[in-house]
Amino acid sequence: MKPLMQPFPDTFTWDIPDRLNMATQVCDDWAAREPARTAIIDMTSPVRRDVSYAALRAMAESLATALADRGVKKGDRVGVLRSQDPWCAAAHIAIWKLGAISVPLFKLFREEALKSRVGDSGLILSVADAEGATMLSAIGSPSLVPENGVPDQMTGSVNLVSSDPAVLIYTSGTTGKPKGALHAHRVLTGHLPGVELSHDFLGQPGDVLWTPADWAWIGGLFDVLMPGLALGVPVVAARMPKFSVAACRDLIATCGIRNVFFPPTALRMLRAEGAVIPGLRSVASGGEPLGAEMLAWGREALGVTINEFYGQTECNMTVSSCAALFDARPGCAGRPAPGHEVAVIDADGEPCEGEGDVAVKRGSASMMLEYWEKPEATAQKFRGDWMLTGDRGVIEDGFLRFVGREDDVITSAGYRIGPGEVEDCLLTHPAVATAGVVGKPDPLRTEIVKAYIVLKQGVDPSRDTEQDIVNYVKSRLSGHNYPREVSFVDALPMTVTGKVIRKELKARAIEETRA
Repeated sequence: MKPLMQPFPDTFTWDIPDRLNMATQVCDDWAAREPARTAIIDMTSPVRRDVSYAALRAMAESLATALADRGVKKGDRVGVLRSQDPWCAAAHIAIWKLGAISVPLFKLFREEALKSRVGDSGLILSVADAEGATMLSAIGSPSLVPENGVPDQMTGSVNLVSSDPAVLIYTSGTTGKPKGALHAHRVLTGHLPGVELSHDFLGQPGDVLWTPADWAWIGGLFDVLMPGLALGVPVVAARMPKFSVAACRDLIATCGIRNVFFPPTALRMLRAEGAVIPGLRSVASGGEPLGAEMLAWGREALGVTINEFYGQTECNMTVSSCAALFDARPGCAGRPAPGHEVAVIDADGEPCEGEGDVAVKRGSASMMLEYWEKPEATAQKFRGDWMLTGDRGVIEDGFLRFVGREDDVITSAGYRIGPGEVEDCLLTHPAVATAGVVGKPDPLRTEIVKAYIVLKQGVDPSRDTEQDIVNYVKSRLSGHNYPREVSFVDALPMTVTGKVIRKELKARAIEETRA
């Protein structure tokens, strides 16, 4: 797809070829036209290394050969368990070259969270680094650690149609285990209009793109890495296990970064430490609305108006602000990006005035094909021709303003956390009789995970018990979705069918913040 030249045109149609393989879109096309052009600026070691498109293609080709030798073929699911580094990009490209489906995996996952995704997706193999290989070995899942090498010959990419499956990304839901959103090779094309707008027309001379967000999430993978590669914008790869304002400032200066996707929590940390970062051309942010004060701070400290965008794993980059075109409206995510029809709808699935369910109409190129092997959940995600986002909102003069979440997903530090997965883990602890999990408002993280727990008879509700439970969940799920607060209670509010009434727990958590 050509770069977006005219903003918010009256007529827009997706320029998606019938035959499309993302490996060609993000790598092979550029390697053929401008092989020496920088694709990735590798800052994962003390010495900067610029990886050209030709070098990236050679990495992907050698890895594709190794995967094929292991029996990987079209339609197979192959995991990617690496941090930000060139091999992470090459892994996805290699998998797509074979017509297989890449499954991003997060390095902060613990055994239960990793096992759940590996089992549900039916992975036959994962591309990992040494640390990731150890993690996978612990759950009996095979892995391949790539090495530098030159392929004997360039094999090219499997000829695919744009609707063929390409990537399976897991998202948190309100109940049960996480669901896998299956996306087609058209998904990147569907992201490009919103990505370009959120960076005031990304792809200008001198642009260099970076995010502290991990490439295992759709925000890092398809809001930054793959769009940057497709548009010919160098993408910085840097391992940052814990966000540091000083390290962030140094990285931006060292690499000449001009375009950044900052999750809201990172922006709050920068603001709290009084950070001033010169030289940026654009800053994008998404995940939760920013207020007028944060936008004003961005103009002063970052020298730009922060462009907010909106989307979710199932259908991303559907709404965007663009300071180069119009003034931001605090509390609003922006306007629907070209190619995406976004509305608030009523219970009958019709666009309505006033508050309604935020929904995206079928036809968006970034919309998932389905939830992996979950036809009922897929059907429930739609109301007629509209995909429900789970948010409530209103449309004001073409801008999308949020009212709140319809479901119980917790938004914490930019992560979307399903309470069901945390509750399931809590219930396996020997001291826990039952548990309810909600998001509790937090000034830094937006929300924290708060657990209300009924202990088994005879268990001491002590600080040691609380810490043991927290460590238990942290060691089994991940380093970001464990309960940061625990309250022991005598009983939980329940429906007649035995389900926890999270709305009542949520109200209790909100009241606690006012105490």
